[in-house]
Amino acid sequence: MSDTATPPDAVTITVDGKQIEAHKGEMVIAAAERAGIYIPRFCYHPRMRPVGMCRMCLVQIKGPRGFQLQPACYVPVADGQEVVTTSPEVKKVQDGILEFLLVNHPLDCPVCDKGGECPLQDQTFAYGPGETRFVEEKRHWEKPIALSDVVLIDRERCIQCDRCTRFADEVAGDPLIEFMSRGAKTEVNTFPDQPFASYFSGNTVQICPVGALLAKPYRFRARPWDLEQVESTCTQCAVGCRVAVQSSNDDLTRYLGIDSDAVNHGWLCDKGRFSYEAVNSDDRLGRPLVKRGGELVQTTWADALDAAGEAISAAVSSAGSGSVAVIGGARLANEDQYAWAKLAKCVIGTDNVDAQLGDGLPAEVVLGLPRATIDDCDTASAIVLLGPDVKEELPVLYLRLRRAALEKKVPLVEVASGRTGMTRYATTVVPCLPSDQAGALRKALAGGLRDQLGGNPVVVLGRPSLAEPADGVVAAAALLADIPGVRFLSALRRGNVHGALDMGLAPGILPGRVALDAGRDWFTAFWGSAPESGGLDTRGILEAAADGRIGTLVLLGADPVSDFPDRDLAQRGLDGARFVIAVDAFLTASSRQADLVLPAAMFAERPGTTTNLEGRVSRLGQKVTAPEVAWPDWMIAAELAARLGGDLGFLSLDGIWDEIVRVAPAYAGINRTTLGTRGHRDGIVVPVPEGTVLDTEMPPATDVTVGQERDAGEGEIDPVETPGIASVESHGVPVQAHDPAAAETAGPAAESDAEAAAGRPRPALIEWDRAASGTTAAKPDAYALRLVVGRKLYDNGVNVQMSPSLAPLAKQPVLRVHPSDLDRLGVKSGGVVRLRSPQLTTTITAEADPTLPRGTAALPFNVPGIEVAAMIDASKPANEIAIETP
Repeated sequence: MSDTATPPDAVTITVDGKQIEAHKGEMVIAAAERAGIYIPRFCYHPRMRPVGMCRMCLVQIKGPRGFQLQPACYVPVADGQEVVTTSPEVKKVQDGILEFLLVNHPLDCPVCDKGGECPLQDQTFAYGPGETRFVEEKRHWEKPIALSDVVLIDRERCIQCDRCTRFADEVAGDPLIEFMSRGAKTEVNTFPDQPFASYFSGNTVQICPVGALLAKPYRFRARPWDLEQVESTCTQCAVGCRVAVQSSNDDLTRYLGIDSDAVNHGWLCDKGRFSYEAVNSDDRLGRPLVKRGGELVQTTWADALDAAGEAISAAVSSAGSGSVAVIGGARLANEDQYAWAKLAKCVIGTDNVDAQLGDGLPAEVVLGLPRATIDDCDTASAIVLLGPDVKEELPVLYLRLRRAALEKKVPLVEVASGRTGMTRYATTVVPCLPSDQAGALRKALAGGLRDQLGGNPVVVLGRPSLAEPADGVVAAAALLADIPGVRFLSALRRGNVHGALDMGLAPGILPGRVALDAGRDWFTAFWGSAPESGGLDTRGILEAAADGRIGTLVLLGADPVSDFPDRDLAQRGLDGARFVIAVDAFLTASSRQADLVLPAAMFAERPGTTTNLEGRVSRLGQKVTAPEVAWPDWMIAAELAARLGGDLGFLSLDGIWDEIVRVAPAYAGINRTTLGTRGHRDGIVVPVPEGTVLDTEMPPATDVTVGQERDAGEGEIDPVETPGIASVESHGVPVQAHDPAAAETAGPAAESDAEAAAGRPRPALIEWDRAASGTTAAKPDAYALRLVVGRKLYDNGVNVQMSPSLAPLAKQPVLRVHPSDLDRLGVKSGGVVRLRSPQLTTTITAEADPTLPRGTAALPFNVPGIEVAAMIDASKPANEIAIETP
């Protein structure tokens, strides 16, 4: 078949006299829009089932009795179909529909938040009658009323398109809003005592075609013509949702979801949508701080960098490069991470670097697994959930998995120690004791589960509990890795943790998914040196620091006191390190204890790239400036290198990316120009298979729309600018400027140049050694409960607590235990119990949960009301607690 051949599912229809190709089964409205013929609509949304409610899309479609008016959103295409969208009959219907919609709609466009980006407003001007025959008093209701903590509703403006209620039910699986009453009194509202407590409620505001639903943080803040916007990628978790970042007067005003077919389908979780408030926070750090007399006081960048350089030099001189350690880095962009990895592993010479704070998986496992994409879940033979509660930790991945299970009918198998957000969609649940995932899965596979998984399953692999090591889940993954065609999606939570691992911020790893031993010679050729031996992970670093073996500890956007699952060890580590440098945007529980604090830029304050859980590299857009004199992290690394007598060899982000493309094997060929092309606006999954031809067509400035629809009035996004890429040098190896016209060949050329410069072929990428197996912890005694600790979407994390709209959503925890364990104490569900561990005793509300295995107890991590991290000993294969009557 030639490249121009008609696809097998294509049909030909005629719209307004123009013949167009359509896909079998798609609706007339979608086929016409792809051909450039716009049919007005309100209720239709391409990511939800059609309902034909608003009737704004009525067109004439020829049938056995001639042309008849039919809703274009509800009629599928058929071969030879004839459609008319501009006849007098259609025009009359459009006039009438708009006139009726405006009968009770208030004329408050000047004060409505939707004014200037309102489809009702736009379509009234484009398709409406120009005046109304109705002069009666309009309906009046109390307004606004709260549907949720972040969403308000003005019921007078609602046109009952059913978009919000359909989204809540069909997409989010949270049917908490519905039409109430009838006739003129019909309204969207919540059920009694059931607020719209959905993690995805902000999406209803974005898809509302009028100003009926309002985002509380954005209300009355700006008008669309005041806003500037840029395309970017959300970094609140590892999914990497595509977003439009909007600002006014150098202040962030809102984030809107962009319809990325490969990733988020236009949806955002509320944490990602409203986290911009943290960037605007008055508590942001703007100047370096140094500890004097036990207090942190402001200092200059020159003095701060001198102090940091002296501390690192002193540590290396007294105890060697291994006495310097770096924890963190998942907050950073790829370019920042590469700069810090090069600083640590080349200039300083330490391999004690870890972006995971004891809550992830071994780096060699994450980097060496055959990786799936999110889209692969739609066509997989089965999906196996072997990790955390994705609804809490990776919310938009939850939406995609839910869609795969319900719409695509992909079998869903969950291996878990209790219910999660995905349990109700699972076709098979494999219950397991904590840390015994491998044992439970082995029995299930032998009992027939293997036949259910088919030939190309996708495994969502992550850390199910922070109170136990990753051994059990890794051993279970090894069992599944033998299935032909199996691929894995890493369910690590932190924003750019996959980029951090790719860039070498892990012990034993070098940039580009290369093991230290395999890539040492290659990187020595470019960098001048590389560590001689593997270093420590976060737990090892903190233990070494507690023992006095770490001279200088760098916290790279990390807060181990709050975020490491062993509070005692984290505190002892900070106390034991002789000098602590915190590079952060806020003063946290850890950075307050630092000897030196360096202020760093945050999301939307610097450009760059990020890598999501698929390995998809996408661009970050800068929209506002960092406060006062806060710097991007790569600049801090470069200046520190100079203080240490080294030279990172680049002067700009473009220079860093050029070096990454040349030196890091997994990223070969992914130049910045390519990332800005039309075909790669959603990013590029690395590594790129050999022989792949990358797109070189640059999109026009108005090519991207927000919220799936051009008519949504929500503005068009300026593409991320591609700044000029200057020629610089890195350790004597010239980096050539990119010619956009030659972007297609820039990658292979850079690769061959790199190999010639190094005098050897690029090192092979890491492959996971599946022979490693986990251990199963001993069963608890009759009086103890095995502790299971997971995360919640809203917690005590800095981005939540520094966002006024999100901070109240972090709720007080409850202890979930099996009913029989409560009965044993004579405690009813909802009663108070005393919770006792070797490190802490406290009281807490207990709730019966029959989905938990007997002898286990579940608690959320890092939430208000209880210090769960204080109950965990990271050195133990399992942690146990006891409950008693108070």
